[in-house]
Amino acid sequence: MDVGVGLPTTVHGVDGSTVLEWARRAEDGGLSSLGVLDRLVAGNQEPVVTLAAAAAVTRRIRLATTILIAAYRGGAAVLAKQLATVDELSGGRLTVGVAAGGRADDFAATGEAYGRRGRRLDALVTEMREIWAGQGPYGGIGPRPVLPGGPPVWVGGHTDAALRRAARLGQGWIAGGSSSVPYPELVARARAAWRAEGRTDRPRMVALAYFSLGAAGPREAVTHMRRYYAQAGPYADRAAAQTVTTGSELRRTLKEYESAGCDELILFPCSGDPEQVDLLAEAVRT
Repeated sequence: MDVGVGLPTTVHGVDGSTVLEWARRAEDGGLSSLGVLDRLVAGNQEPVVTLAAAAAVTRRIRLATTILIAAYRGGAAVLAKQLATVDELSGGRLTVGVAAGGRADDFAATGEAYGRRGRRLDALVTEMREIWAGQGPYGGIGPRPVLPGGPPVWVGGHTDAALRRAARLGQGWIAGGSSSVPYPELVARARAAWRAEGRTDRPRMVALAYFSLGAAGPREAVTHMRRYYAQAGPYADRAAAQTVTTGSELRRTLKEYESAGCDELILFPCSGDPEQVDLLAEAVRT
């Protein structure tokens, strides 16, 4: 199973130079992917722009939106061009993870209809694929992605609608770090959706989790989760309790996800300290 790391774009007080240092250390540490979360009404760096910057300071590591809330972003043309540009600049290292999103304020800020986000996401992914392939009424929109047909698409979400969307539109499926449903059950449902759609290829199974290593890890997990999930009530403390805070917990977590059928686990930080990347990479190698 591959192990990736999320960039600390949602961690309070983290600046751009720190985010780029994380990218460099993640590549040097042999981690598989750089993930990035998406929020609009928040103080985080914008994910597509952040991955473009990460592409400039790395050469090997996969760049992944995990996930991009594409449906609040208006039409497909501009987003398709932005993503194709990151893909080209990175030499084809981009993977596009998308999901419908669950924060109404992100949609209100752009004037997009929150209640139609699922249907809008379906249309956006379809339209972007056409643009990347040079098809449709605006086939001249470039650049062309490195891979024919565009970067791989992973679809996130735990609902039946999200799993069906992944089977229709994606090459993989992402389980977020906030589900109360056990991961093996979600994998079984995702594979069933794949079969129901008549797919014969194997979906890439991806999951997200949180980590906060070192002596201050548990305290930083609580601080970050309470800030990031301030509107979620008791969930913040539950998320902090589920955060991986020791090397032994990490190794146990990796074994559990791998045995459940996970192909890649991407761990998101609760601290902006770049030493967290080194601690993670070392624990994974141990």
